[in-house]
Amino acid sequence: MTETPRAADIGGAALASEGASFLRRFLRRPDGVAGLAMILAVALVGLLAGRLADADPRAMAYPTFLRPSGRYLMGTDAVGRDVFSRVVHGIATSLTVVVSVMFISTAIGLTLGALAGYRGGVLDSLIMRVVDMMQSVPGFLLAIVVVSLLGAGYDKLILLLGLTSWTFLARLVRAEVLSVKRREFVESARSMGAPGRRILVHHVLPNVAPAVVVVLPLMASRLVLIEAGLAFLGLGDPENVSLGFLISEAQPHLQYYWWLSVFPGVVLVALVLGLNLVGEALNDALNPGQGAGRLARGRRRGPEAGSAQPGGASQPGDVTLLGTPGS
Repeated sequence: MTETPRAADIGGAALASEGASFLRRFLRRPDGVAGLAMILAVALVGLLAGRLADADPRAMAYPTFLRPSGRYLMGTDAVGRDVFSRVVHGIATSLTVVVSVMFISTAIGLTLGALAGYRGGVLDSLIMRVVDMMQSVPGFLLAIVVVSLLGAGYDKLILLLGLTSWTFLARLVRAEVLSVKRREFVESARSMGAPGRRILVHHVLPNVAPAVVVVLPLMASRLVLIEAGLAFLGLGDPENVSLGFLISEAQPHLQYYWWLSVFPGVVLVALVLGLNLVGEALNDALNPGQGAGRLARGRRRGPEAGSAQPGGASQPGDVTLLGTPGS
C-alpha cells in the first residue's frame, strides 16, 4: 500500500503555515533584525576580503605604529603591517573555521540525534551514552590538549571542533524527534504504509528544523569564541591571520597603541553579539508566548524570577536558551 497524496500533504501544509508565521514573528523583532544585519555585514567583509584589502596582511612595508588615517584606515602595527588588511583577512579566516566546523557538527548531530530519536532501543542508548561521555570533557580544554600535542593548524582545529561540538544538537534533535514522531500526521503516514526513511526525511525532520535553526546561531557564537581563544593562546595557525591572533599580538601595546586591539575586538564582539541576538529572536519567534511570560514574571517577582523557569526541549518546538550549547 502506498501513501496517499492527502496523507503526504498534511505535514507539509502545516509546516509551510508555521514557517511563514515564524518568519513574520522574527522580522518583527528589531534586535533580531539588527543582529542579522551585523552578521551579514561581517560576513560580507570576510567574503570580499581580497577586494577590500589589497595589501598583503603579512607584508612589512609601512612605517610602524601609524595611527588610523585616511590612508591607513586602521593604522599599522609594530612591524609596519596594515591593520585594516589584517583585520579583514582575519575575519575571513575566523569565518572559514566556524562555517566548516558548523557544517561538520550539524551533519553529525542532526544524523545521530534523528536516528536515536526515531529508531530508539539499543541504538538510542548507545548514541546517548556517547553524548554523555563527550559532554563530560570540557571542549575547550580538550582542544588545547589536542592542538598542543598534534601541533597548530586550522585543518586539525576544524576537524577537532567538528567532531566534538555536535553533542548538544544531537540531544536536542533526539528530543524533538521523539515528540514529532507521535503526532497525528506521522501516524497517518505510517498507517498508509510509508517506509520509515520517507517518514523521517519528509515528515519528521522538516518539523524538527525550526528548533535546530534556533540553536545554530548560539552554537556558532560559541565556536567563534573558542577559535578566538585558541588563537589568542597561540594555538591557532601561525600562517593565517585571525581575530584572536590579532588581539593576542596587540597585548604588549595596549597602553599606547589602542587601535591594534580595538578594531579586531570590535569585530569579534559584533559577530558574537549579532549571533546571540539572532538566536534569542529566533527562540522568541518559535515560542511567541515565552518572552512575554518571562517579562511578566520578572515584573511580578523581581529579577530573580527568571532563574526558576523550566528549561530543555521537552515540549514540541520548545527550545529554551539558558546556556551555551555544548557546555
